[in-house]
Amino acid sequence: MPSNYISPISMEALSTLCDELGKNNQIKPADFERYEVKRGLRNSDGTGVMAGLTRICSVEGYYILDGEKLPQEGKLSYRGYDIKELVSSCIADNRFGFEEVAWLLIFGSLPTQSQLYAFQEVIGACRQLPDEFVEDLIMKHPSKDIMNKMVRCVMALYSFDENPDDISVPNVLRQSLQLLAQFPSIMNTAYQVKRRAFYNKSMYLHPIRKEISTAEYILRQLRPNKEYTPEEAHLLDICLMLHADHGGGNNSTFSTRVLTSSGTDTYSAIAAGIGSLKGPRHGGANIKVAQQLDYIMQHVADPTDEAQLKEMLVKILNKEANDGSGLIYGMGHAVYTLSDPRAMILRENARQLAIAHGYEKEFYTLEGIERLTPSVFAEVKGDDKAMCANVDLYSGLVYRVLGIPQDLFTPLFATARIAGWSAHRLEEITSGGRIMRPAYKSVSKSRKYIPINQRAD
Repeated sequence: MPSNYISPISMEALSTLCDELGKNNQIKPADFERYEVKRGLRNSDGTGVMAGLTRICSVEGYYILDGEKLPQEGKLSYRGYDIKELVSSCIADNRFGFEEVAWLLIFGSLPTQSQLYAFQEVIGACRQLPDEFVEDLIMKHPSKDIMNKMVRCVMALYSFDENPDDISVPNVLRQSLQLLAQFPSIMNTAYQVKRRAFYNKSMYLHPIRKEISTAEYILRQLRPNKEYTPEEAHLLDICLMLHADHGGGNNSTFSTRVLTSSGTDTYSAIAAGIGSLKGPRHGGANIKVAQQLDYIMQHVADPTDEAQLKEMLVKILNKEANDGSGLIYGMGHAVYTLSDPRAMILRENARQLAIAHGYEKEFYTLEGIERLTPSVFAEVKGDDKAMCANVDLYSGLVYRVLGIPQDLFTPLFATARIAGWSAHRLEEITSGGRIMRPAYKSVSKSRKYIPINQRAD
């Protein structure tokens, strides 16, 4: 077990400092309205402020008619291609699609067979981390959180790059493809080291296989016996496809584009995306859903019974159950209203495998949450707005079905989203042209300086 650093700042001193901090950092809610500030870069109806243009990804969940926001079925498109069609095509052909989606997002068109084969070869060849990287950067400094470790590893890769600060398109493309290939290696190695350091369990570091798909590689590296079924690998591949991108306005992609606009290096920009995705309001939400499901399974006699499940959902909304937040995790989305296509695809493709692996009750409970929450929300909150399940409602259970530990739920998200982050970084470099610099209105009043010997304690 690695030793923990003990902060020299006492809790008593910290409490005093927080009291001082609180005196001067409160902004009146009315001031936001007074100055017409769009908090969270959101309009009054919840829609996002238009901050840029992109050709990479489209996220549709409503339409505006005569100034009114109206719900519609959700649609997710990569470079103009519907995600449902991309996924269904791969299922029909019994092939893996994440690499194809990554090519599509980055280069803008569907690859030919020869282009895809060459791309897969490049990804396979780049999976290996630099010499001594694993021992010096990962094994010697275990981390309790894999996302934080991924940030550290990405930043450390800067030191192994002979040309890290060159932001020309060819160089950034090279860096992007290398990171796309290396993320699964970093994620798994960091987790194996955590197993040994914090769980006192065996660590498995298997030789790298270059010729298999990203989904197969992840499962092979993670499992002690290196074995997985084709059905498991294809289900994980679907997850990677669905998480590869979600437009330029999601928090982590926007963070990546903001840093890119400053002219900084690839490693700094991608590290920002990882740090953003970790947050429970973003990629970390899948862990919240998993914890919520565990709570419901433990506190409801039969969660597949609608009456019993509804009673629990009412308690959760009333802050009387689960974590007391009053939130039903996995329900609702900033854009999608009637449906989230990612959730629909995951639900239908996970059903058979979930039941086969003994997660039948959990799966039906999630379906019940999806079905009941809109009416329960309307009943408790008096708000009948359109509400649908988002991708996080089912992704956590899918990972459990695949035997993936909770430590890797959000890192897996990042391993897929690096494709989108890379595409948006390249688009920002080629089309952005200006550093992002929104305005903040100061509401501090002018004050006269007081010499230190005249200040009262």
